[in-house]
This record gives sequence, structure tokens and C-alpha cells, in this order.
Amino acid sequence: MNREKIASPREVVAYWCETVAPALWWQPTEELDAEVRTRFAATHLALSRAVAPEWRADAEARLAALVVLDQFPRNMYRASPLAFAADWIARREARLALEAGADRAVPREWRQFFYLPFEHSEDLADQDLSVELFTALGDETYLDYALRHREVIARYGRFPHRNAFLGRPSTPEEEAYLAEPGAGF
Repeated sequence: MNREKIASPREVVAYWCETVAPALWWQPTEELDAEVRTRFAATHLALSRAVAPEWRADAEARLAALVVLDQFPRNMYRASPLAFAADWIARREARLALEAGADRAVPREWRQFFYLPFEHSEDLADQDLSVELFTALGDETYLDYALRHREVIARYGRFPHRNAFLGRPSTPEEEAYLAEPGAGF
């Protein structure tokens, strides 16, 4: 596929929500990361520059924009500061989508993508919103992750597992946390 091709919102949803196995959303492989990078890097760059009206046209288009801005960078740029560079744009688009009721207009199993930008935030108010949204969703697994993300932000004010990627020094308390089995996300 041409790396310069900008995907449509429908192509993004068809790929991520209808083709990729949901298990790979949370346990990605190097192959998936490479495929996302090859197919969607140009789309991500385009949306990082400006979110065109077609990405806000309806609930599915808004979902696609959030996948491109919040999920794809974590695949394309894993273990890099670029994985988080568009997070602020994703949060803005998620807020606009929630105001439009877009999260309630897609299948329940896709709604988490409207809420994850807040879970990925290092702002405690965003974390509180994430917990509120995942509580309303009623999925105990997603809520558990939201609560654990919020707990880390409440404790450290940031995600310590990002420190190495972002060139931030870790405090001794953060280093102790990172040494715990299963620390980080």
C-alpha cells in the first residue's frame, strides 16, 4: 500500500475495529506495529496537522480520528516520544466527540476509544473523567485499567514508565514503582 495515501475514516474503522482482532488492541505484535505504520503513518501525520471536517462528520468518523490520533501512535512509534505527541489533539477531539454524543452512537465495544485519550492523559482531571466514563460503560476490565491509570497519576503526577522515552529523570519513588512486577502500562 502507498505510504503517502491518506486513509478515509471508514478505512480506519474497517481495519482497526472490524479486521484487527481485539486481543491485538491490548497485546500488539511487532508485525501489527509495522502494518499500522505502513498503512497509516501518512494519515496520522495529516490529522496531527489538521483534523479535516470529514473526520468529524459522524460518530464513526470521530471514532476513526481518535483511533488515528490516540491508538495508532502507540503502535507506530512504540517506545518513542512520538507515541504521545498527538495526545493533546486526541483529547481535544474526544471532548468534541463526547459533546456531540458520538460515543453513544457506535457499538458498545468501540466506545472505549472515545475514553482512552483521557486514560492516557497525565492530568488528574482527565483521569477522573476517564474513570467516570468507564464506570458508565459498565465493563469491569476497562474500569479496572482506568482506576489503575488514575492511581498512578494521583500518586506520581505522571506515568513513570514514559520517563525514559521522554528524557525525564525518574524519582527514587518512581524507580521503586517501575521495579515492581507489572508496573507501567
